[in-house]
Amino acid sequence: MFVQVIQGQVRHAEPVYVELDAWMKEIGPGTQGWLGSTAGVTSDKRFIGLARWESPDAAARHGARPEQEHWWRAFSELFVDLPTVRETSDVVTDLRREPYEARFVQVMQGRSTDPRRAYDLAGAHSDEWQAFRPEILGTVACLLDDDAYTVAVYFTDEQAAREGERRTPPPDLAAEMDEVNSLAAGAPEYFDLREPWIHSPSH
Repeated sequence: MFVQVIQGQVRHAEPVYVELDAWMKEIGPGTQGWLGSTAGVTSDKRFIGLARWESPDAAARHGARPEQEHWWRAFSELFVDLPTVRETSDVVTDLRREPYEARFVQVMQGRSTDPRRAYDLAGAHSDEWQAFRPEILGTVACLLDDDAYTVAVYFTDEQAAREGERRTPPPDLAAEMDEVNSLAAGAPEYFDLREPWIHSPSH
């Protein structure tokens, strides 16, 4: 899998969703190799989106399509500055249920002193985490350049997510969380998407 992480400050949220819907209706149906996208705008107008592809070549072919270039120019104009695009093939997905059921998505970004170890820990004890946090529908974790990471977490809804945050994990999961936190290089940045835009070729 190949993921493009797109982000930047936008002027207004509504035009962003209008353009995303236009892409889905006008360009998405003819797009080969696109696996799905998650995007949204936070309350302080920060946009973040994850576009999933079968391969880098599929993403590159799509990016060269005239209709995509035209759409991207219009979409970019909604940002205060040009949006950044980071790409990676180092991706792990853990989708327990359909992410389209999510009514709240939280994206975390940061850096790690040992990203590979943090990456491995993130995929460990999946069954235990599912039992402890049933409101989590799944995750998409991406390792980027400069030891950076982006992780999208799909929740049934925000209330359930906040309640889950307050629960005390069992000892083995608590130890895992402590080790992940110890590997952080600074505090992570959070993007709370209360109106997540989640689509795929089949949805």
